[in-house]
This record gives sequence, C-alpha cells and structure tokens, in this order.
Amino acid sequence: MSLSPETLAARATDILARLVAFDTTSRGSNLDLIDYVEGELNALGVVPRRVPNKDGTKTNLIASFGPQIPGGVVLSGHTDVVPVDGQAWSSDPWVLTPRDGRLYGRGTCDMKGFLALCMAAAPDFASGRLQKPVHFAFSYDEEVGCLGAPDMIAIIASELPRPELVVVGEPTNMEAVSGHKGIATFVVTVTGHEAHSSLTHLGLSANMAAIKLMGMLVALSEQLVREADPESPFTPKGASLSIGLIHGGTAVNILARECSFMFDVRTPGGMDPHKLLKPFFLECERMDREMKSHFAECGVYVESRSRTPAFAFEPGGSAEQFARRLTGDNGPPRVVPYAAEAGQFQEAGFSTVICGPGSIDQAHQPDEYLEISQLERGAAFMARLVETLS
Repeated sequence: MSLSPETLAARATDILARLVAFDTTSRGSNLDLIDYVEGELNALGVVPRRVPNKDGTKTNLIASFGPQIPGGVVLSGHTDVVPVDGQAWSSDPWVLTPRDGRLYGRGTCDMKGFLALCMAAAPDFASGRLQKPVHFAFSYDEEVGCLGAPDMIAIIASELPRPELVVVGEPTNMEAVSGHKGIATFVVTVTGHEAHSSLTHLGLSANMAAIKLMGMLVALSEQLVREADPESPFTPKGASLSIGLIHGGTAVNILARECSFMFDVRTPGGMDPHKLLKPFFLECERMDREMKSHFAECGVYVESRSRTPAFAFEPGGSAEQFARRLTGDNGPPRVVPYAAEAGQFQEAGFSTVICGPGSIDQAHQPDEYLEISQLERGAAFMARLVETLS
C-alpha cells in the first residue's frame, strides 16, 4: 500500500480539528466550512462546484478527482451538526480534544470524521494516479430532514459521468450497512383565539387543541410498538414516532393563540408514513373545521416538512461488496434505525452503502467523540481506496 494509513490518519486528525472549529449547527450556515474545504481543494488544482440553497446561506459541494469517465466512487457526507444547547460538555465542543484514546468535539463522530478522512486523502486523489474517478458529495441540512442532498444528487445523476457506487460515511464502526428506515417530518400549527384564562367561553386555547392531537400521536406510537414485525432486522423493530419540538402560549393566564409542534415518523421500507397517519390527518381536518366555526382565524395547519426514503437492501449490490472488500468485513447484512442520505442516492438509481468511522451511539450526545482507532480504520479504508482505483 503506497499511501501509509498512519500518515493519512495524522493528516485527518489535523483536518478534523479545523472542521470541528466551524459551528455548522443546522440552524446556521455551513459556508465558512465550505470556504475552507474549497480553498484546500483549489490548492490541489481541483475546482469544486457549489449547489446552494435558495437564499445562498448554505451550500452543498461536489468535487471530482481523476479521469472524468463512468464507473467512479462517490464519497458522501453531511457538513451540518446538531446543537450543543443545554448539553453538559466536559470540554469545549468546538475544540477537538484528545483524551483517553478518543477525539472529543461536536461532529467528530457524526460526521466530520469521515469528511476529514476524505480531505486527508484528497492530495492522493488529485495526484493523477487514479484510473477511475472519485467524487466528493458534501451536503447541508442532513440533520433536519436530509433537505440539502436532493439538489446535489440530481446534478450527480444528470451531469457527471455515471458513478458506479456511493459510500455514505455515516458512523457504522467502519462496517458495511445495507439498509435504514425512512423518515418523514411534519409541523402542526394550531391557531386559537386569545382570552383571559378565566373566560374560556370567550376564546379557544391552541394548546388545549394541540394536546388532543399530540395524544392521538402518542397512541399511534404505542400502537406501532405493539404491531411491530418480530422478524424485522431493525431495532426498534417496526415504525417509530416521536414528537420532538413543542412551542405554545404566552402566559399561564392567557388562552394560547398559537401552538406548534414537530414530529417524525420512521418507517421500514414498504411502509407509507402518510398512510399510517391518515386518521391523524382526518382528525386535523375535522378539528380545523370545528375551530373555524367558532372563530374564522382559528384552525389546524399540517405541513409536510421533509420525507427521506428508506434505504433498501440490495442483494449483491456493488457498493456493499466494494465496502466489504476494502474493510475486510465478512459479517452478516446490517441495518440501522436512523435515516440518512443513502436512501436518496438509492432512489436516484445508485448502488449505495453506508460505511464510516465511529458509532451512532456517540452521535448527538454531550461529549460526542470518535475513537482514534476508528479514525485509523477509516484511514486504512481511504488508503485502500486510492490503491484500488489507481
């Protein structure tokens, strides 16, 4: 192996420190990180392409190395991270902190460690040795519903020489994962009519109405647990539902004018989240009519915020075979309960596998970390990738 994994791991550690220092929480921008990545690639003679959101505050990035011919490999990862708000960190989440064989910092595991490995291997990808191309596909807003990737994937599918496979570097302990659940997210906004809380007959509380709807979702969540297929490879076995965010009211003695909540449904392949939620949607429509009959401005509005397809097992898929060959993974087929951009790449017709450093158990936690041994395994993967494509 001409490229030393040890050298590559050392490079990746330095780069990871730079990446972690960029606060790319999804509610903000990722442009500073993209500027840094773009500058590093420009220095290698690579001219990346940006695929921005509508207002230009965030962007995907595509970068290609090697001959522009079909049959290449896409290395896909997201640049955004989840918030650190309210979490009890032992060290600064925006400073990479080595401790006890681990690298601590927000995004080390999910998933800037993989991005750092890609960037560490970039000089070797750009060296002119590749016989088949490598494409970087760095996205935004994965953590809030995989919102950024579709526009980027559309360009890869329509404008690049057709890649043979996609490796999505979500944390899997550098083991091949061949399936994940889909996710659909919704925002429900209930509008009431304000009045003094002692005069309930003069108004409508948005909070009280929203609680009824949330109770219906809690009951559905419990039903999904009871009805889960015991033979499912997923943990938890079946579909799951969670209400993740609630806002409502202005004071304890005012009937709330507005209450909004956000929930997600995670479903195995073949299960339609909208069909599962049909009774809930019908109840929202009924409640909307009833509230409007009292006050015209009142009602219930349901927004379908995002939908990421499930990632289905590909028998004999070239991406999984490729990842197993490079990692030496001989284990059984694996699936994960979280949703990722793998389902979106697969839906676009690409053979896809999830394989990246770290464990999802450490993601989104205070004191998120990446085992140094995992970074080293990822470095060995990248070194073998360079060798395989050269």
